[in-house]
Amino acid sequence: MAEQRNATERRTLWIVLGLNIGLAVAFFASGAFGESSALIANGLDNLSDSFVYAISLFALSRSAKWKRGAANVSGGLLILFALGILYDAWRRYVGGSDPLGTIMIVMALVAAAINALCVWLLARLRDPDVNIRAANTFSWNDFAANLGIVVAGGLVAWLGTNWPDLVVGVIVAGIAAWGGVGILRDAHGEHHKAVHNDDQVTKDSA
Repeated sequence: MAEQRNATERRTLWIVLGLNIGLAVAFFASGAFGESSALIANGLDNLSDSFVYAISLFALSRSAKWKRGAANVSGGLLILFALGILYDAWRRYVGGSDPLGTIMIVMALVAAAINALCVWLLARLRDPDVNIRAANTFSWNDFAANLGIVVAGGLVAWLGTNWPDLVVGVIVAGIAAWGGVGILRDAHGEHHKAVHNDDQVTKDSA
């Protein structure tokens, strides 16, 4: 039963990993062409997610301690990614940019559909461990960010200014940082639960 569950989780993570790598490439290409901080931010987001999914796959068949360690790495990567987005938004604010609203909207709608698929795939897994929960957090964050880009793209096209793109880039950074903190808390809680269980076993054995 456990082997079947691990196989299902592994297959799901491989699918989600492949989708995120594809999205990262598409976001980088469209962000560079469309001069969009928000699209590049989402590209960095999906790239960091891909690293995290790879780590989760590596930790899947390992001990609970390994899984908590992988979750800590996941949370830390999300926070680092958020800092990178803030830097890119600041650079574009100082240097100026001319984002293309139509490209932002089209790319974000495609990404939203793919991230919704990722959320559905991950939600089908029963009794998810800390890494699967982290993966679900990433997909939900990405989906929310995609909807924000759709709104920003519409405002960019309507107003002819870059500030909606920069604002959404900063918001994506905030969502990522919050998700990273949540994952670190989840891993910390799992650690305390494991320590408590070990202490209880020691007391019962005494």
